[in-house]
Amino acid sequence: MLKIVVTEFIDERVVDRLKERFNVVFDTRLVDDRQELLKAIEDADGVIVRNRTQVDSELLDGAPRLKVVGRLGVGLDNIDVDACESRGVAVKPAHGGNGSSVAEYVIAGALMLRRNAYFSSRVMLAGQWPRQELIGREISGSVLGLVGFGAIARETARRAQALDMQVVAYDPHLPEDAPEWGGVRRCETLDSLLEVADVVSLHVPLNDATRHLIDAGSLALMKSDAVLINAARGGVIDEQALATALVEHRLAGAMLDVFEQEPLARGSCLEGVPNLILTPHIAGVTAESNARISQITADNVTQALDNAEELSS
Repeated sequence: MLKIVVTEFIDERVVDRLKERFNVVFDTRLVDDRQELLKAIEDADGVIVRNRTQVDSELLDGAPRLKVVGRLGVGLDNIDVDACESRGVAVKPAHGGNGSSVAEYVIAGALMLRRNAYFSSRVMLAGQWPRQELIGREISGSVLGLVGFGAIARETARRAQALDMQVVAYDPHLPEDAPEWGGVRRCETLDSLLEVADVVSLHVPLNDATRHLIDAGSLALMKSDAVLINAARGGVIDEQALATALVEHRLAGAMLDVFEQEPLARGSCLEGVPNLILTPHIAGVTAESNARISQITADNVTQALDNAEELSS
């Protein structure tokens, strides 16, 4: 019986279905215990991971039977895709499973940050009544700037337009005449987007071109009453530069779901920063999206193993 190792959380109903056909090792402790992970994967035919398990040359070298890596999500920065390809290991991300979850997260962040009324519980319970200080702004009529205009960004744009937001986007990889632009205004440069947007949301992968894409210079171009949301990848924002901008009130607020180091280390430069909402890489994870992504990944891995068995028979 072929063996699949699952190292991070997944819908357990999907695991039960996989067990009908495969020997499945499901242990979320493996992501934090490298040696046990390497032992578990020695004779594995497939592995299913999220974003924290590092699928690198060391792991691949120690798993000579490995045929497929199933990714519970779409980001691949924790997977050495080239090393997998050179060893004939298929990499299968779960496209389309969490678009609505991330889009809703971005819209919720825009609403909270623009309204600026959701940081007041502590002072109110202390007897204060800061109505004047908490007069915020509506998102209706404001400009949402999407950095990257892939599938999730397009889902976000549709929801934003339903709330009467104007939407602009920057994506140098999408041709100017692509039908995906629809009713969204295309920005020629990132700078031109940052200068007009009231809400900036990031939708790009992490690579050499996007690392610290949003740095001190980029933040200086944004309106002082603009807000920034990152549910894409940690490292796209220079966290120290963002912290400085928020402390100096050169930016109205930010909501971060992803970070350069996950989990955040004690003493992070983000500690104590005002008008900042932090969440633990959860934007794409809801009960509904977890079920969808888990099933998509299980189907991807099953198909890849079936194909490998056919080729070897």
